[in-house]
Amino acid sequence: MLQRIKTIEPLPDYCLRAYFEDGQVVIYDVKEDMEQIPSYRALADISGLFNQVQLDQSRTCVFWNDEIDLPSDMIYEYGKKCK
Repeated sequence: MLQRIKTIEPLPDYCLRAYFEDGQVVIYDVKEDMEQIPSYRALADISGLFNQVQLDQSRTCVFWNDEIDLPSDMIYEYGKKCK
């Protein structure tokens, strides 16, 4: 089952804080993706782009532009759970 995000918040050092509908709060580090996926490098190269993160209409994906997106299940599974 896809986890739906209620809100997404950009944090310093290329991390995201995601608040999920089931009450879970997760910190996801995007730096590893930026190292491995060429299109993600724009998040560091274009000033201010990382802070423009948006939540799609279905609330199952966050995105920055047409080339950079991140599914909610990746954030949920690989992010650090907050207490």
